[in-house]
Amino acid sequence: MSDEMTVGEFAELSAGHALSALSAEDAERFRAARIAHPEWEEIAAQDELTASTLAEGAAPVAPPLDVRSRLLAAIVPPLAADPAADPQAADEGQAADDIPETVPPASPPTAPSTEIVQTVQRRNWTRGLFALVASFVLLVGIGWGVGAVSQVWQTPASVTALHEIQDAPDAASAQAEFDGGTATAHWSVSLGKVVLVADGLPEIPSDRTFELWYVRGDAAIAAGTFSADGGTSTAQLSGQMQPGDVIAVTVEQAGGSPDGTPTTTPVLTVPTA
Repeated sequence: MSDEMTVGEFAELSAGHALSALSAEDAERFRAARIAHPEWEEIAAQDELTASTLAEGAAPVAPPLDVRSRLLAAIVPPLAADPAADPQAADEGQAADDIPETVPPASPPTAPSTEIVQTVQRRNWTRGLFALVASFVLLVGIGWGVGAVSQVWQTPASVTALHEIQDAPDAASAQAEFDGGTATAHWSVSLGKVVLVADGLPEIPSDRTFELWYVRGDAAIAAGTFSADGGTSTAQLSGQMQPGDVIAVTVEQAGGSPDGTPTTTPVLTVPTA
């Protein structure tokens, strides 16, 4: 449950999300926690940036000439030794067979503790993550698919979300003009995702940031912060949009409004109804 998740558990899921290594269940938990805790968004953003940086630094390398034989050697187990070829080993095996086997009394099975179960689950998840990273390193090592993998990792999460929304059967959008530009909100109720695409945003000082809001009646609900490159940005909103909400953008201090309410007049608003 997202309300029971700790920031440490969210960080673990965030790392897996950046590597596309989450199960369907963990991906849903991560999405729910991301909506419920917009203050953790920086963790996810840093993990996505790290994954993108790793992808950029991976240079294609020609595969070793013996890569196939080494892989086969690692996969095929060695053949068992022939006892007939080693008389001493055969005698020792026969002597061992002559010793009667003592079977200890069976102990009643005990259920593992919750702590042990959680530890095993975390280890399994970690092994899966390491396997994914090892697979990527192997692909890079043999010079296969580097461009394709890099392109996937370099795609911002907001752009990926926009594509998912546009492909959804219930995709919807609304557009509005503002002073100097145009903004379009895209959303899908079935996916629970909202993305704002804005062009013509004003230049702001480095100690300021753009902040997203759901304006619902007289209330403004924070939905994350974003920056703009050349006045253009594609930003995914956190939280859940409700019918009739107005999406607004204000300029706030770095990190967002300190009290969770807008401190400036919106630079743009997009009604969704």
